[in-house]
Amino acid sequence: MDITLIVVLVIALALFFDFTNGFHDTANAMATPIATGAMKPTVAVSVAAVLNLVGAFLSTAVATSISHGLINEGPGGVAISPEMIFAGLIGAVVWNMITWLRGLPSSSSHALFGGLIGAAIVGAGFDSVNYAALLTVVIIPAFLSPVIASLVSLLATRIAYRITRRPVFPNERGGFRIGQIFTSSMVSLAHGTNDAQKTMGVITLTLIASGAQSADQGVQFWVVVACALAIALGTYTGGWRIIRTLGSGITEIRATQGFAAEASTAATILASSHLGFALSTTQVSSGSIIGAGLGRRGSKIQWSTAGKIVIAWFITLPAAAAVGAVASGIARFGVIGLVIDAVVGAIVILGLYLWSLRKPHEHASAIEIDVAANAVLTRKEQRGLQRKKRAEAVAARRAELSRERTLRRMAGRKGGRR
Repeated sequence: MDITLIVVLVIALALFFDFTNGFHDTANAMATPIATGAMKPTVAVSVAAVLNLVGAFLSTAVATSISHGLINEGPGGVAISPEMIFAGLIGAVVWNMITWLRGLPSSSSHALFGGLIGAAIVGAGFDSVNYAALLTVVIIPAFLSPVIASLVSLLATRIAYRITRRPVFPNERGGFRIGQIFTSSMVSLAHGTNDAQKTMGVITLTLIASGAQSADQGVQFWVVVACALAIALGTYTGGWRIIRTLGSGITEIRATQGFAAEASTAATILASSHLGFALSTTQVSSGSIIGAGLGRRGSKIQWSTAGKIVIAWFITLPAAAAVGAVASGIARFGVIGLVIDAVVGAIVILGLYLWSLRKPHEHASAIEIDVAANAVLTRKEQRGLQRKKRAEAVAARRAELSRERTLRRMAGRKGGRR
């Protein structure tokens, strides 16, 4: 098969992965503002899409870490072929679709890393992986980032409640709902800055492996544009299954907690992007939500759901690596192997999508918002709600009086007949 055609196929699959990354990770920024009523679902995903698009243009440090650090390619390294990268992407996309179907906020980043590592090991041997970079750039941040985000979010939540001093009256914190719009926007911007770069790195790695780009050249502008558009479009479609899990499956989120969680998530991700660490946005966001739940008195954490999420974190990298390794082994048979990979991968992805249609999750049912418990109302909205309740009470009282008068008249008529 012509090398140009293979590169085109790899780039197309990489952009599709970027698309799945978008809808898979929409919940990281928008689950909590949707849960608290700070933003309407369609507005939330639209804002997230635009800011993911913008964020993708802000930095390429993470892309450089992936294309020049994780896999030992180029002079002095091993020959990483586009076929291996294609196989690795199949592992990442398939795992993303499986976890999306289950509503589990697993790491798209680790699915990508796992798929590439598994494919590289089978295709070029164990020496193809830079284990020092894997440890310092991926594994250590994967363990530390959710813990740090959780602690920061817990502290921020307690400080926020201490400042307001009335933690049992969430309806008096309408300002935090407005603040959530800003913090969730920052998370979306951070997500675009961090996650879109991972696909940029994969495409750049493909270009280097095919000889279309030198190893010392940075990310090309057209790659940045393509990845930015793909992740923005995926974000706009909305990953409602995972939004439901993060928004209401871990703990009951109020605006104060949502504000603290999103601020912690944005700060952690933006700092890591600047340093070139390929953090999992999902892990950071989930850790922040757990910390926010622990930071409010009386809040309950659904540890069974949290446990499932943590298990998904641990198995994502090896599971995607296994799929990538199998696909890479098949790809070694040449053109026939690539065709088999492409056909089987397409069938699996299409099958998972069709399976999801059996129980669709639209934005209207993504999170059921209990206005009295979750949504934080402004003072104007509180007064409107009070007026509505008073009007309903007056109407009910009038109906009751009318019914009593009717009964008395009927009783009087019966007495007159006697």
